[in-house]
Parts: sequence; structure tokens; C-alpha cells
Amino acid sequence: MKTRFALLIAVSAMGFASPAVAKVGDPIALGDDASLDIIANARLRYEMVEQDNAADDANAVTLRGRLGAVLKVSQFEFLAEGEGTVAILDDYNDTLPGNGVEPFSVVADPENIELNRLQVEFKQDNFALTVGRQRIIYDNARFVGNVGWRQNEQTFDAARAQATFGPVKLDATYSISQRTIFGNDSPNEHFDGDILLLNGSVKAGVVNLTAFGYLIDYDTRVAFSSQTWGVLATATIPAGPVKILGQASFATQEDMGENPTPYSAEYYNLELGLGVAGFTLKAGYEELGSDGGVAAFQTPLATVHAFNGWADLFLTTPVNGIRDYYGSLAKGFAVPGVTTFNAMVVYHEFDSDFGSMSYGSEIDAQVGFKVGPVGLLVKYANYDADEFGVDTEKVWLQAEYSF
Repeated sequence: MKTRFALLIAVSAMGFASPAVAKVGDPIALGDDASLDIIANARLRYEMVEQDNAADDANAVTLRGRLGAVLKVSQFEFLAEGEGTVAILDDYNDTLPGNGVEPFSVVADPENIELNRLQVEFKQDNFALTVGRQRIIYDNARFVGNVGWRQNEQTFDAARAQATFGPVKLDATYSISQRTIFGNDSPNEHFDGDILLLNGSVKAGVVNLTAFGYLIDYDTRVAFSSQTWGVLATATIPAGPVKILGQASFATQEDMGENPTPYSAEYYNLELGLGVAGFTLKAGYEELGSDGGVAAFQTPLATVHAFNGWADLFLTTPVNGIRDYYGSLAKGFAVPGVTTFNAMVVYHEFDSDFGSMSYGSEIDAQVGFKVGPVGLLVKYANYDADEFGVDTEKVWLQAEYSF
């Protein structure tokens, strides 16, 4: 523990360096066609979880540090990055089985030291090939993401090829292992298997159209083995002082590999927004369908925290599915001589797709701003349970700096 703590303090000290020191992180020329760049990040966070159940309230103060380097030689780029998290205040259930009975609510940020990324990338003209442990995010991370909200990042052991042909972008990944957020001491530290990710998009005027196929055949987590095929369309339409924002997505999902439950489910998302005078107003509907209460549409590779409420009641889709009716209001505003604040409020109303259940509602809010080089965030979530889960309230205070 002392070794881990000392290492995290060293990494974090680099991350919270002054702007003058941060300039040392600029790429260092090693020759005519070679350079070295140091990458570092530190994030300090307090998280409080209060739930209407037998668990004690959770209070967690965690410090996450990342330190790595990028070596560029001609058309090759070599990246290595370590990541570690230490608990300064550990009154929380960190999900690890070796810590005995934890009386607290869950905060999924266990102490951990790991190799976060180790990759080599080759680039030539409009083609790129990346091999190794890497961060992968597709589109808005609804189906494939890095779970960046948690302290330990999700990465993949994979080979990824990307190519651009005019307005067309093609992207294919084959992964043998999903490296999760739960850390080296967890039985869920990684899920191996055959994971094929296909994504292609084309830009046509104000519309961006994407087609995707995500095939997951786990070795052990077989209940989540699935094949998902879908489309996503997004558009930003200027109309004088107003911007019209639109998004529509549809996908189908079926069981795959050794999944013991045959099922078929559908996904829908429709969203409309307006941007005017610095305000962004959105309203939407998202459905993760159920096959008659037998099984539901799942997204085991996604950054789920960004969808269906920040209280994280729906990280796994309930067997009866989810219907999420939501609206949000965001505004950026500057305080002269101080900083710029970015505020957002989101409201969700949750129902089941099958069985006519009212799950409950949630209100989320956050304010983010910068003080010098440090990004600060205050965030809040309040889930009001009806026929699913329990009343849950969460509060976060966060400071982050990277170079």
C-alpha cells in the first residue's frame, strides 16, 4: 500500500504541475523525423452515495494518476501509459471481493496500479493501423467506449484499422480482451473472447450517417455475448441565430456464441435540440428493448454512465428493458475576469419496455469550470425509485489537470 501511495503521489505531482512546468511536456525533438512527448494526468475526486437500503452511505476520496510517453519515429508512433488509483478516504464498497463485507454503497473506483495503454500505431496518408492495448471510442460511446467517468479507464487489447476515402470513413477493430474498470485485483478485471467492431460513416452536407456492427463472443461472460447491427444519423442545421440539432439511431441485437438465452431485441433513440443565445435545449426518447421479459438489449462495451441517468441504476439493462424519456438544458456563461462556467440540467422519466412498469425518475445537474490549468466539476444525481431499484442520491466534487 505504501509503495502504491508513493507512486500515485509522484504521478499526481507531475499532473498538477504549474503551467511553466507543463511546458516541459511539449514534444522533444530527437531528430529530423522523431520526437518524444510526455503525457500525464491527475484527477482528485470526492464521491458521496446515499441509498434507501441497508447499505451505509458511501464517502470516497480517490486520486487517479496517469503517466506515459509517446515516441514518434517517421510514420510510427509508440505509446506506453501507466495508470493508478489510490483511496484517500475509503468508506465505500469498491467491488473487490478480497476486502470482506463492505457495509457501504458501491463506488466502482478500487485501488489499482495497471498498464493502461501499450500500443504501436502506423500512419500513412489516410490509413492508420493501431495494435496493442488501446483506448477505443466509437461515435458517442453508446455502444463502445472507455468508461472515462470512472477512475480506472476501460481499454482493449486489439488491432484497429482506420481509413478515409473522401467523405467516407471506415473503422474495424478485432479485440481479444476487454480490460475493465474494476482493476487487477478483481475477478472482473478483464473479459476475453472474440470481439469484432465495425463502423463506417459518410458525411453528406449537414448530415453524418453511420452504420455499425458490434459482435461480442465472450469466453466466460457468455450471457452478454451478442451481435448488434445498427445505424446512427446526426445533423446540425444552422437557421439564422438558431442551430437545429438532430439525432436518430436504430439497432437490432441477437444472442451470439454460447449465450444460453436465445433472444432478439431492438434499440431506438430519437433526439431533437435547439441551440440559441448560448443555450442548448434537447428532448429525446431512448429505448433498450426487451424480448418479452426473457432478455433485454445490452451494451457491455459502452460508457453507460453518460446515458440513462448519472446515478447509474441502469448499467445493466433490466430484463424488461428501458424506455427513457429525457430532456436537458445546457448553458455556458462567462464571469469577466474570473472564468467560464458550463452548466447542465437533465431530467429522465423511466419505464419498462415490457410489463408496463414505471421505474422512476431522475434529475441530474452539473457545473464545470477552470481555475488556471485545473478543471473543476460539481455534479449531482437524484434517482426517485418507483417499481425498480431504490432512491439514490450522489454528489461529486472533482479536480483534474493533464498535459
